[in-house]
Amino acid sequence: MHVWSVANQKGGVGKTTSVVSIGALLAEQGHRVLLFDLDPQGSLTSYFGMNPDEISPSGFDLFMNQGKVTEQQAKAVMVDTPIDGVSMIPASTALATLERNVSKQDGLGLVVSKTLACLWDDFDYAIIDTPPLLGVLLINSLAACQKLLVPVQTEFLAIKGLERMVNTIEMVMRSQRRQMDYLVIPTMFDRRTQASIQSLKALREQYEGKIWNSAIPIDTKLRDASRLGKAISQLDAESRAARAYRMLLKTLLA
Repeated sequence: MHVWSVANQKGGVGKTTSVVSIGALLAEQGHRVLLFDLDPQGSLTSYFGMNPDEISPSGFDLFMNQGKVTEQQAKAVMVDTPIDGVSMIPASTALATLERNVSKQDGLGLVVSKTLACLWDDFDYAIIDTPPLLGVLLINSLAACQKLLVPVQTEFLAIKGLERMVNTIEMVMRSQRRQMDYLVIPTMFDRRTQASIQSLKALREQYEGKIWNSAIPIDTKLRDASRLGKAISQLDAESRAARAYRMLLKTLLA
């Protein structure tokens, strides 16, 4: 299993859209894909029509066993999605209480790693959607992943937020004594505006060697796909966003 996390400590940069888009494209290639929603806001869970306020069981239950996870528990929280070949571990808003309720449990930072280990032979790829803040959930996703994707909106406030994310990555690498392969992915690029063009230029200068050589464009069809609970490649395979995500996946698989 290949494990990718999609993370940024700033919200609204296209994390969930990227998780769904990449997961669907992998499934179209014949891969078995697991999406893992670790965000208490449950954007990925809501994307597929489930209510994070009501869903049970969910990924929250995996953190309730003193840091231990069995194959039976891991499979019990999985659900199917409307995308063929794609399953998901949904999020409950109860994840927001995790730090307060179980922070003293041993092994809490490795629950996601242990869950994926139980499902290792069942999937080819796991893609983790993360919360936009530093805490036990984000640390879980970083500890579990082999590749980190960092979407960043092409505007200057988002670039400042990216600096915090990179600092977190470096902190985790030091604590785990390992290198982490990460790729900055410019999103919501609007070639009609100088602000977007200048932001993309600044990103490429600041993160040379760590940034994708293209960008995900502004595309209203992404909103339409989200409203319908579909991936952009299902809604319109030739849309600007679908073509961009195919290019991104080609880079990730290279």
